[in-house]
Amino acid sequence: MSETVDTAGQTKRWWKEAVAYQIYPRSFADSNGDGIGDIPGIIEKLDYIADMGIDVIWLSPHFDSPNADNGYDIRDYRKVMNEFGTMADFDRLLSEIKQRNMRLIIDLVVNHSSDEHEWFVESRASRDNPKRDYYIWRNGAKGVPNNFTSFFGGSAWEKDEATGDYYLHYFAKKQPDLNWDNDEVRAEVYDLMRFWLDKGVSGFRMDVIPFISKNFDFPDLSEDELKDPAVVYASGPRLHEYLQDMNRKVLSHYDCMTVGEAAGVSEAQTPLFVDEARKELDMIFNFAVVMLDRDGWRWKERRLTDMKATFARLDQAVGETGWNTVFLGNHDQPRAVNHFGDARLAFRELSAKALATMMLTMRGTPFIYQGEELGMTNFPFTSLDQFDDIEVRGLREDFVATGKVSEEDLLWHLNKTSRDHARTPMQWDESENGGFTTAENAWLAVNPNYKDINAKAACADENSIYHHYRKLIALRHATPALVYGSYRDIAPEDEQIFAFERVLGDERLITIINFSGEPVMWDEKTVEGAEVLISNDQRRDKTIPGVELTLLPWEAVVLRPAQ
Repeated sequence: MSETVDTAGQTKRWWKEAVAYQIYPRSFADSNGDGIGDIPGIIEKLDYIADMGIDVIWLSPHFDSPNADNGYDIRDYRKVMNEFGTMADFDRLLSEIKQRNMRLIIDLVVNHSSDEHEWFVESRASRDNPKRDYYIWRNGAKGVPNNFTSFFGGSAWEKDEATGDYYLHYFAKKQPDLNWDNDEVRAEVYDLMRFWLDKGVSGFRMDVIPFISKNFDFPDLSEDELKDPAVVYASGPRLHEYLQDMNRKVLSHYDCMTVGEAAGVSEAQTPLFVDEARKELDMIFNFAVVMLDRDGWRWKERRLTDMKATFARLDQAVGETGWNTVFLGNHDQPRAVNHFGDARLAFRELSAKALATMMLTMRGTPFIYQGEELGMTNFPFTSLDQFDDIEVRGLREDFVATGKVSEEDLLWHLNKTSRDHARTPMQWDESENGGFTTAENAWLAVNPNYKDINAKAACADENSIYHHYRKLIALRHATPALVYGSYRDIAPEDEQIFAFERVLGDERLITIINFSGEPVMWDEKTVEGAEVLISNDQRRDKTIPGVELTLLPWEAVVLRPAQ
């Protein structure tokens, strides 16, 4: 887009105009046949990503880690995980990305570290160790400090045998929480941020960043709060002070983008993080949409009207001085086509294209998770033993082992909600293990449908989901209204159709999507004579002849109304 583009009051930023693609390195491409994805494997596939029109790659944690939580337990923030390669490999990856006119952002995981990080090794050594206060400790003589729970099951407090005291861990016991009230801890974090920014990365996705501030009174959670402790964990008293300090001392000195993972943050609280005047973050991942059909690990029914209303509230919340992300999947969510579309054979491709159409024409920076562009589906788990996720092990211990839930019931829900669905290896071709690895077995089983759903077949088919993404991304790049235009839901009460408009100056575009497996009539004068900019159904004419538009099952169109 040109420098003179109308932004309707929005500050022009490259990351608002970008389309991002998330890589989960363990599952993307294995170059050395050990069953684990790696950085050289990513380099081999960069043309595939660039050809889609992607602007930014988000690389999930690549740091040295004992892998208690698949890399989100970091042992050394300045070292690459051995399974993934070397720092020289990372430097080459960054160079190759830039050569293709893309940028790289990486994970910043600083609410907690690994218990094998040198800071914690020292911290737990004795009560008078200089790094004792790098983490959060409470006297063990008084028993468990409070009833805080871990997201991975059990108490959020672990008694350490060295001193008999308890340390706090919102996640696994091998992920002790850092003490951000300690000035030295913040200085260490800012220094490691500069290390990667000076290398040339273009920003950070910040893992569970709202949790970094703690209420050191540690009051017990109420019964309701125990059902969703993230709300309490995300409301520490110094959170925004910390984020503003980080921005002032580090981020404001670089041309970078920041996106915070915002569990526990409501729509109403969103502007506190992303309003430009506050100088905190550029945008956040708000989970209100992806959690509509969730009650913890349990699945529940979701209505289209609820989803549309949530998108509208999120858009209204950021206003003209903030910015949103748009996403349906990531490494912590089930596959988008199962979650929001229809993975049945008759509708998988159409619904995957419909979801892409929605994401890439909404207001906010779109994030595509690896495999979404192929319509990859949930894995058909038949046993809890097939899961790798530490969260599933915790659920099994907390619910099945105690007799609260049957193994069959837990499995039924996890087949809809588990994040392991997104972590199965990328399906590159029809060869063994989907072309992900030459090893006999990948670290996590490849979805058995890889012979039908893979990148090689998608790239060769002009009508594939992959090429639909390419067309949508090109349209977004060429159309300022799809970036900076206002957003309005024009059918908020319809339970089958999602229709919204994007308006910038004199330009108005309308996206209409049939979220059902049945034909639906859309009767609006606005479509008469409209130009069809893109459709996921090849039978659609280039112009709408009358006021009635019959949308075929899972059909999605982007229209430019006649003047």
